[in-house]
Amino acid sequence: MEDLRLQSGLYLSPTPAGAFYYCASSQKDPARHLLHYLFQQRQFPALDDSTLENGAGGHAKDATTLLYHMQRQFLVQGLSTPQSCPEGPLEEIVPFLLPTLSGEGKALLADDQGFYVASCGFTHEAAEELAALSASLGLLHRRHQGLLNTNLGYQGNAWTLGDAAGNSQIGFWPLFVGKQRFSLVISGLPRFNQKAFTRLVWSLGIRYGNESEIQ
Repeated sequence: MEDLRLQSGLYLSPTPAGAFYYCASSQKDPARHLLHYLFQQRQFPALDDSTLENGAGGHAKDATTLLYHMQRQFLVQGLSTPQSCPEGPLEEIVPFLLPTLSGEGKALLADDQGFYVASCGFTHEAAEELAALSASLGLLHRRHQGLLNTNLGYQGNAWTLGDAAGNSQIGFWPLFVGKQRFSLVISGLPRFNQKAFTRLVWSLGIRYGNESEIQ
């Protein structure tokens, strides 16, 4: 890997896959450390040695090699123009991002206490109950995490209600940001592979992803 060189004139940005990887688990690793750093910036930084040193911290002996492997996994990308985080309260930003994340245009974001931050497509009463259900599922998964994620080796923390073909009718997807655990409730098939999901995670990262939480 000694011949790796950074391409100049680009800005380092997480991909939607990188955003999903970053918040899908509370476990820490060098890749999440770099993604965490990026999601702490109000504007994605220039792709240079300083960015990699700050982002990798002491978790990678060779930050360029870390970046290379993350790029091969489609977790990060280089953009020709800088991107800025959406401005404003979450209650104003999130409702515009949620509809595109659901195959049916129905989604909500809830906190770990069972209160919804924003919702689209659901009635107020349904949103309240779904948010409460998402908190209960979070506790249920935590109680059985040793079996599911360790003994059986299943990856992920999401729960879905499937139809006869195995497709998700409604899913509860945890988003771990800093000390916070949010739930993204999606009606129909989820559509995470798009810019709206990255911007949602970025907005949460700015507000809740305290740097001290990634060690």
